[in-house]
Order: sequence, then structure tokens, then C-alpha cells
Amino acid sequence: MKPSAHPHRPPIPSRQSLFLPRSIVSASALSTLTAALLMVTGAPAPQPVSVSARVETPAVYDDEAGGDADADDPAVWVDPRHPGRSLVIATLKEAGLDVYGLDGRRLQRIAAPAAPGEDAAPGRFNNVDVVYGFELDGERTDLALVSDRGRDRVRAYAIDPAAVRAGRPPLKDVTAANAAPVFSASEADVDDQRTAYGLAAFSDDDNAYVAVSRRSETRVRLLRLEDRDGRVGYRTEDTLDLPASFTLPNGESWTPCADPGDHAQVEGMVVDQEEHVLYAAQEDVGLWRIDLDDEEFGRPRLIDRVREYGTPWTYDPEAEEECVIDSADDPGFGGEHLSADAEGATIYHAADGKGYLLASSQGDDTFAVYERGGRNAYLGSFAVTDSAATDGVQHSDGSAVVNVPLGRSFPKGLLVTHDGEATPADGDREGTNFKFTGWESVADAFPKPLTIDTESFDPRDTD
Repeated sequence: MKPSAHPHRPPIPSRQSLFLPRSIVSASALSTLTAALLMVTGAPAPQPVSVSARVETPAVYDDEAGGDADADDPAVWVDPRHPGRSLVIATLKEAGLDVYGLDGRRLQRIAAPAAPGEDAAPGRFNNVDVVYGFELDGERTDLALVSDRGRDRVRAYAIDPAAVRAGRPPLKDVTAANAAPVFSASEADVDDQRTAYGLAAFSDDDNAYVAVSRRSETRVRLLRLEDRDGRVGYRTEDTLDLPASFTLPNGESWTPCADPGDHAQVEGMVVDQEEHVLYAAQEDVGLWRIDLDDEEFGRPRLIDRVREYGTPWTYDPEAEEECVIDSADDPGFGGEHLSADAEGATIYHAADGKGYLLASSQGDDTFAVYERGGRNAYLGSFAVTDSAATDGVQHSDGSAVVNVPLGRSFPKGLLVTHDGEATPADGDREGTNFKFTGWESVADAFPKPLTIDTESFDPRDTD
């Protein structure tokens, strides 16, 4: 759910990061710390630069004729021998999962699981990520991991490099039959749909983990993957509750707008596995940095807020968007770089802890770029705009970036972004798809070009 208006105003002075204690403390207790921890002077934000995508995937359509396909979140798998044969794996919600080559052609579609009963919800694939070299049935296996929002599971798909080279479907379901719901106490609770939503995967030595957020709640759970007789299961390692409400600097309490009974959920997430940091985008709040200490959640810090943070709103069940933001009475406590929803987060790796954190600013169709290290200083924003090859990107949910060369197609790395408004439209049908942009197009668009480093990080190196 998105607000119906996104205020844009001059830069507001007085900002500071928000620190919070560790997870199991309640959200209400966490929010009492916010009033004393704001206020530092901000600098005027530069205008977003424009970049162009080189490749796009076929548009999909969220209707009966289109198989209820709604593009959402991508991940990139790097082929160990032939990087030019790497894959983009992407979720389509009720339509399941698509697998694309670097030319954008669809190579495989995997259906989401059918509903287990007449009154039960079917599978619905929301987010996807990749881990490399998980030991499964005695063999190192690359996995695509998917949050099944419909059935509250994490689904695992083995990626077969030999199948890629032979032109066969490269993904195979290896989810354990006894994989339990991530959040729901019972199968009956699954159908309430407060289920697995956002997902970020990472490896640490010989272990693999996924952080999973909960739909309509502020909760994030850390799961450790397990080999269960050649299939992939998981168990809970830790749980984090982010705030549902906030005390503003003027002493007033503010709660982000949501449907009655819902809370400010997280979807876009990424783990910097070199630095052991989880970044989580709480859609109507902002971007959190959470250290991972011995596979436990550390103290969350809010590194940037959406522009709408602290702005009054009304809930209108008759309105199309339901939340109506009262921008005329904005008290000025929001950020300058993200317009709700804050969405897809991804990491560009460079040497010596350098590189960038990218986050989708869905409300104004841009992507914010932050330093990967230090205090995650904001560096600027970009938009993927129309070109001769593709249309631009609007309302982007998920994104994924890799720094390594991917053959002749993307020799300096690749950024994949979801496009929530693929054009031209097919009559009245609204399409979605994914755009592939060479990293050099992003890096060179900035007045001070961003780093291009194709050698210092290998996503397969999990040590």
C-alpha cells in the first residue's frame, strides 16, 4: 500500500541517525528513544541523474490471461565458468518464478505451489536471493531462495550450471517437505497472510542464512538453512521487532499509515556479507542498518527516513490508495532522499570496504546511493529513464547489483531493477518487467563518477 501523495519540499535542516536497542524489546519501548536522538544539519540534495537500461525482459500481466504474473524482485546468479551465461532469477508473485538470460529472454518459469485446500491461499513468490556453495547431500550447491508469501515458507531451488550450458531448465525445487511456516503458528494461521515477505540471503563460512520479514508487521526473522536428507530446510536463529510507532522531536507520537490492524512492514532487504550488516527498508519509515553479530541481530540504526516520516495522514477506505498524506501540515521531520515506499536494497562491492548501498525510492521513481562504509553517507540519486532500447523504470520494488564482469553483455557489472510500469501498455492491461543496466552507465552518470571495481569482490567467496 502506498500513500496517495508524496510531498516534495526544500531540504530540511536538522537530521540525525536513530539508534535502537536490540530486538526483543517491544516496539513501543524502542520508539521512546527517538525524540532525543534526532537533529544534525543536512546539505542540499543534488538532482537525480539519468541512466538508461540496455535490456528488458518480456512484460508480464497480472490478469487471468497473463497467469496472474506480477513482476517484483530480482536476483543475479553468476555462472562459475562462463559469466556471460549468468542468470537473472525473478519473482512473479502468484505466477511463481522466471529465469532469464542476460539478453532478457525467458529460459524457465516455475509455478508457485497450488493451494493445499479449497479455502487455503496458493503460493505467492515475493522476494528472491542467491547463496553459493551450500553443502546439500554432500555437494556444493548454489541455491535460489524465495519467500513464499502465500504459504509462509522459504522455498529453495538448486541451480545447475551444467543445465545452463546444455540449454535445459536450470532450477530445481529442493525444498524440504517438512519446511515449517516461517511466522505462522499453524497452517490455519497461514491463510491470515501475515506471512514471509521480504528476504535477503547470505553465507558465513560453511553456513547459509536468510533474513525474512513479515507482511503487515515490523518483525524480521533470521533463519539458518539445514540439509535435510538432500533437501533444504531451516530453523530460527533470532527475531527482531522494529518500531511500529515513533515519538517525534516535538513530543508527538506518530504511526505510519496502514490498513486497520496492520503495521509498518519491511520488504526490501540486503546483507553485506563481508561487513556482516543487514539493511532493511521499512516502507513508510526509512532505511535501517542492523549489524549481524554471531548470527544475531544487533542494535538497529535508522540511517535515512522517507520524506513522509512524521507527516499526518488520514485513512480513507473509499479512496483508491486508502492513505491520504496531509502534506500541508508536514512538520519537517522526514528525510530528503527517499519517497515512500522505501523499497529494494542492494550492495555494490568494491575494495577495502568501499562500494555503495542502493535503495529504491518508489514514490518518486528514483534510486538513492549511499556509501557502503562508515555512516552510509548519501551520495546522490539516479533514475532509469527512457532510451531507444527500453522504457524507463517506475514504482520499482526490487533490485540487484553485481560488480563482476558478466561476459560481453555486461563487462563492468550489472544492475537489475524491477519496473512497475512497463510500456507500451497492452491496451488496458498494465504490464511489469525487469530492466538490465550496465553498472558503468550508473557510475559514469554522476558528476563525480562512482567506483567501477570488477576484481576485488567475488560473490562466491563466502569466507
